[in-house]
Amino acid sequence: MPKILCISGIVVSLLLFVVFLVDLVAPGSIAPFKNASKSMDVVFVLCAAILGFLSYTTLREQE
Repeated sequence: MPKILCISGIVVSLLLFVVFLVDLVAPGSIAPFKNASKSMDVVFVLCAAILGFLSYTTLREQE
């Protein structure tokens, strides 16, 4: 069960990372949230990266 939780954390972090990175770098017409706030995009990208790192290191400890 803990391995599934770690893998799901990695998947969620990748999805969040991609969505907010696209919102950060894409033009306003095709951005998912229409570039509402650049600072929030940066914060969410950083948090997604941290979540992915923590999930990955925890998964490595499980083995």
